Amino acid sequence: MEILNQPYVDPEFESLVERINDPRVCIDNDTCSHCTVVKVDSANRHGILLEMVQVLTDLDLVISKSYICSDGVWLMDVFHVRDQLGKKITDETLTLCIQQELCDTRRRGGIQKDLQTCLKRNHASMEHTALEITGRDRPGLMSDISAALYELECHIIPAVAWTHNGRMACLIQLEDGVEGGPITVPKRLAQVQEKLESVTEAHHENVDEKTVRLTGLATDRIHTERWLHQLMYTDRDYKSCRGCTGNCRHQNECNNTHVTVGTCREKGYSVVNVRSRDRNKLLFDTVCAFTDMQYVIFHAAVSLNDSMANHEYFIRRQDGCSLVSESESRKLTQCLITAIKRRVSLGSRVDISSENNMGLLWKVTRVFREKDLSISRMELGTHGEKASGCFYVTDASGNDADSGTVESVKQQIGGSVLAVHKSSWSSSTSEVEDRRCTFSLGNLLWSLLSI
Repeated sequence: MEILNQPYVDPEFESLVERINDPRVCIDNDTCSHCTVVKVDSANRHGILLEMVQVLTDLDLVISKSYICSDGVWLMDVFHVRDQLGKKITDETLTLCIQQELCDTRRRGGIQKDLQTCLKRNHASMEHTALEITGRDRPGLMSDISAALYELECHIIPAVAWTHNGRMACLIQLEDGVEGGPITVPKRLAQVQEKLESVTEAHHENVDEKTVRLTGLATDRIHTERWLHQLMYTDRDYKSCRGCTGNCRHQNECNNTHVTVGTCREKGYSVVNVRSRDRNKLLFDTVCAFTDMQYVIFHAAVSLNDSMANHEYFIRRQDGCSLVSESESRKLTQCLITAIKRRVSLGSRVDISSENNMGLLWKVTRVFREKDLSISRMELGTHGEKASGCFYVTDASGNDADSGTVESVKQQIGGSVLAVHKSSWSSSTSEVEDRRCTFSLGNLLWSLLSI
């Protein structure tokens, strides 16, 4: 293990540097003909790269290229971004929002209400009770969870669930279905937790695992997708991860994910190269993986070649050490591949829109269960009196449901179904997420605001 001597930097000095040198954000539409260039110069601190990438992805911007340089107390990062239609960012309100959000939090303010809503849609609200569930996935699990909450008269506000490698992570925000507002009575919270632990068969898991946890009031500004990454990493869904790890003879012609780990001894960095099919939020997912494993990204280059994304990261552990252990490199490789695959959703996608009624999630998931369909991923959000969401469903074998079954589901759910899309993945392109048909609560929100 290579240990580098790190100079001591007083925390007060770090904050002084940031106070004296305000962050500078430049939005450039002239340099590049097909995208907007966002340049950020700022005092460096741990986690700031993830925050910047998170802001850009929350605004539904696609990052096609990026250059990261944050060695020392200062960073200079460049992002090439486009909207979901592949166009430059020309809306002045949106560019102002990008500038303000990428600057120091104490300088934020004056952002229009619609943009504030867009930025907050992926964050837990302090007005609700937060519920997190992790554990083994099985058919009908989400139906059982939502049925139990309906029976306990809990109103599900937003809910997000991911499944991967036989594991499941779910985040649900709750209101008291009778009195309204968050559930704060300890006895009631204990009742909800006990019921859900019974439903998820927590007593069959490792006794040291706590698969159901109610956190009282959700902490504001916690990002739900970031939270899901942390839950699934803690649940070790990366074990037995399968994927190309750089040993493929024709790596440049392979559409699978490749991760290689090397060293840069001159500078004391570990060099990580990631090659994957490009998709939305790919950079966000990989940076989350590095952050969860306590690695610091000092330099990075992200580029796109046709449909393939190439990422190169120069990293060290948070304690200043580089990677030299084979087992550590293997775990990092597994976790990066897993973080990329978590968001990939196989099956048919069903988009719904309905009145925001208690029991809506239970009614929808019950229909899927009755048709022997399993949910591989779901996202349900609310906007006042309306609720909307998307569900990716597969048959018992993990394949797309046949057209007859899907049509039957559509008729049984009723007029709340907006659209049903067949999976846009095949065995050779299972990691591609088609941007043209990707459901996004942000996209739906923008369409409602524009009416």
